[in-house]
Amino acid sequence: MGQKRDYYEVLGITREASDQEIKSAYRKLALKYHPDKNPGSKEAEEKFKEAAEAYSVLSDSEKRARYDRFGHSGMQGGFGGFDPATFSDFGDILGDFFGFGDLFGGSRRRSGPERGADLRYDLKIAFRDAAFGLKTKIKIPRQETCSACGGRGTAKGKSPSTCPTCQGQGQVRYQQGFFSISRTCSQCNGEGRIIRDPCETCRGRGQVRKERVLELKIPAGVDNGSRLRIQGEGEAGGRGGPSGDLYVVIYLEEHPFFQRQGNNIYCQIPVGVTQAVLGAEISVPTLEGEEKLKIPEGTQSGTVFRLRNKGIVSLNERGRGDQFVTVNVVIPTKLTKEQRQLFENLANLTRDDELSHERNIFEKVKDIFG
Repeated sequence: MGQKRDYYEVLGITREASDQEIKSAYRKLALKYHPDKNPGSKEAEEKFKEAAEAYSVLSDSEKRARYDRFGHSGMQGGFGGFDPATFSDFGDILGDFFGFGDLFGGSRRRSGPERGADLRYDLKIAFRDAAFGLKTKIKIPRQETCSACGGRGTAKGKSPSTCPTCQGQGQVRYQQGFFSISRTCSQCNGEGRIIRDPCETCRGRGQVRKERVLELKIPAGVDNGSRLRIQGEGEAGGRGGPSGDLYVVIYLEEHPFFQRQGNNIYCQIPVGVTQAVLGAEISVPTLEGEEKLKIPEGTQSGTVFRLRNKGIVSLNERGRGDQFVTVNVVIPTKLTKEQRQLFENLANLTRDDELSHERNIFEKVKDIFG
């Protein structure tokens, strides 16, 4: 089976599409690819199922928010096929076209409080800020309850009217053959009420788009992919429901000197030949300033030294990581006459040792190859 297409691509809409645009896009595809209009067409059947699956997710605010954050991996179990429970989700749409929308149980009026959608905000911070934490401010565009009407959608002093078509039930029922069929009321769209005097601020929607500034406290020790949950700072809920949550996802800027693995940090320090041979005390940059490091005589290039408790603080845990320093011996590329003479004198003094090393290597290779 091929990889699933993006649900927004399936319906031919943008990621900012409204609920009405999602519903309208699905209506067109359902009419075009319904099996009754394309008998025997396997391709039409697959496209019909694909569109229905996309609509089942994007028409639900919580499912849509989860899909926007995690993609298909966030949809546990997938669509699940065309069983009666699934058909009930699409009854008001399919019933308009083919007259059987709610044969399998009917769509129910969504008149109770609805929780607002969760939001995600990607925040990039400096390497040092991740190590020690920081306070910062972010701007979040979101839907908020209209302050002018308190989310009712009606003008001041006005109230919604009971829908005369469905008598406030959100559904109309009629007989078709042996079946008693319910459909979502087309006049009130299942709300059971009609706003005749809409609020001028929100135009009857009960919500308005605003940009909110939030102050965040980023704890020390966060890493790439760390998520901070800010409860109640997501989209406003519908019909008096609670707001969703805001999830802040942390990304770290690369540091020119340090690399991080877990709570440990790593760096490389160049040292001169004489420092490596004779030993020395060098200064090493750490997250909190310079630290003295003693290099013993005869240190080889690539030797790793450990500075304890100079790494990153453990997030939500006790303790702190370490800093690992790799020493790279720098070989001079240009020598003065005096330097060259000194190295030649050194070579004469150490020639026997170098020949001994060569013989040892030759013997090891000889043993390997028998």
